[in-house]
Amino acid sequence: MFISTRRLRRCQFVQVLSFCFVMSLMLMWVQDDNDVVNHIKSYSYRYLINSYDFVNDSLTIVRDKSDIQNYNYLISNKYKCQSENVLLLVFVKTSPENRRRRDAIRRTWGNEDYIRSQYDATIKVMFALGIDKDPAKRSLLQKQLENENKVYNDLVQQDFLDTFHNLTLKFLLQFGWVNTYCPNAKFIMSSDDDIFVHTPNLVTYLKDLDQIGVQDFWIGRVHRGSPPIRKRNSKYYVPYEMYQWSSYPDYTAGAAYVVSQDVAAKVYDASQTLNTSLYIDDVFMGICANKMKVVPQYHLFFSGEGKAPYHQCIFNRMMTSHGHLDDIHYLWKQAIDPKVKELTSGFWGDSYCRLVNILLLCRIRYKDTYPCSAAWS
Repeated sequence: MFISTRRLRRCQFVQVLSFCFVMSLMLMWVQDDNDVVNHIKSYSYRYLINSYDFVNDSLTIVRDKSDIQNYNYLISNKYKCQSENVLLLVFVKTSPENRRRRDAIRRTWGNEDYIRSQYDATIKVMFALGIDKDPAKRSLLQKQLENENKVYNDLVQQDFLDTFHNLTLKFLLQFGWVNTYCPNAKFIMSSDDDIFVHTPNLVTYLKDLDQIGVQDFWIGRVHRGSPPIRKRNSKYYVPYEMYQWSSYPDYTAGAAYVVSQDVAAKVYDASQTLNTSLYIDDVFMGICANKMKVVPQYHLFFSGEGKAPYHQCIFNRMMTSHGHLDDIHYLWKQAIDPKVKELTSGFWGDSYCRLVNILLLCRIRYKDTYPCSAAWS
């Protein structure tokens, strides 16, 4: 009898504990700002349901072209691509005040003349921007932008405020300009102005793809099963009224991604039928692409949040690296040094770099740029 009582009490204790555990999970589940629960919901949705058709349907708006809110071009450079065989058009998202960043890009990885002379390829680098959000500085900055454009002819500007919450407008500016003024570009890249792009590696890669006529091409740092951020104090906060589902369609980080010309056209068409109030531009890109049944491909050497390690074995495979401002000239000089190819080519160079990349990328406390799996590719 004594043993039975102990067993009974133990069972009751386990039942109470299980009930409390389940209730705690339920309480967490209904919290809007619980990151762990939001990720559980999101991954469950992404990998169990894995269908966003009704998301597309709910965000689709039936409207005439006259109903689409159009912003006026202040600077267009609409003849930039005319009568040229453009392999790659790069759109750099920038802000009016970031002149130093634009100049650094022009002198380094965005140097069109260097790529043409060294790699026999035509690239065009354009900078997408709106107007300054500060009315007191706007007039002076606009004059400076106009003078800058007289020298370089590479700015594309519309009259929306250049703010974080207008990034989707900047996305529409880019793909609208491509569709209208540069439909002959074979590949289109979108990047931030603090990104380093290893254009020699990228151009070599794209030239090979162009030879086989690749289509439905979209590469970058892919986010799969990402949940909307429900914390009100977050920069990326998205309320239920704007997006009510637990998971976003797969998308590439807006810091840098590349699409083929046919994808750019499809995405632009989709953008004309979708609600553009969602201000996170890379997510909106994912929604547009998902509607057109275009799937992103994860490229191991498109960067995460951190800078790539400075090493020849990294430069040999690098496509992009994130977070570069004052060091962009130094990185460019190191990345295009002829010694990189000499040290990393052949059987021994490949074996050496395999070991080095494992040591550089497969550390426990490494701030993510490329995944550990990149060391084995």
